[in-house]
Amino acid sequence: MIMNEVNVKILVSNDDGIYSKGIYALAESLKELGEVIVVAPLTEQSAVGHAITMKNPLRVTEHIRGGKFFGYAVDGTPADCIKMGIRNIMQESPDLVVSGINHGSNTAINIVYSGTVSAAREAAIMDVPSLAVSVASHDVKDFSYAAEVAKIVASQILEKGLPNGTMLNVNVPDLPKDKIRGIIPTKQGLSKWDDIYEKRVDPLGKDYYWLTGHLVNSDTELERDQFAVQNDYVSVTPIHFDLTDYKTYEDMKNWKF
Repeated sequence: MIMNEVNVKILVSNDDGIYSKGIYALAESLKELGEVIVVAPLTEQSAVGHAITMKNPLRVTEHIRGGKFFGYAVDGTPADCIKMGIRNIMQESPDLVVSGINHGSNTAINIVYSGTVSAAREAAIMDVPSLAVSVASHDVKDFSYAAEVAKIVASQILEKGLPNGTMLNVNVPDLPKDKIRGIIPTKQGLSKWDDIYEKRVDPLGKDYYWLTGHLVNSDTELERDQFAVQNDYVSVTPIHFDLTDYKTYEDMKNWKF
């Protein structure tokens, strides 16, 4: 599906918040493909997963950046932003939703927790083609290459399309462009977090708990996103919201309930 760029409408969001450097770089890059509408969380919403706001009111404010209108800030979650952007602000489905550029990779089990991925997944649930883009560092100095990758993948989606319910999850090593070994399709990695809420004591002598841990890297194949990024490749993983384990489903037909 090839579109005239004048007619293409792209909704941009993230989970790091509307003030992040990543979303600005992303929006500027995607303007070369069409009209960009930014609807992002007012504050950081990292690791909120696919949460939506049900019992609190949502407020939307116009956000000014560099003296110019940049987009809309929503005091809710990334998934809220997509619902609000499509149903209330745009009042129509965009041609594409792009979430990012996230500070930190969203590979392997992180896909489940990520607000960045969940924004794109919410779009997929609403039958809008989408992708999420992340850089494998929490201290990114330059988003220009990741923004270029986002534009490349976005243009491919606009040209070729995606099945309803499927999104692409893109992870970019935090390296200069000339150090990247390629952009490859991958599967979700198998690595998991070994974490615990560590008990600590505050200055008043009261107990509190802080999440700590480390990623147990069990991926050793280039076709897995975690391993690909560690080996200087950009990973592009197709994922969807159908969580059914079909093999177990077939096995369960022989169970006696």
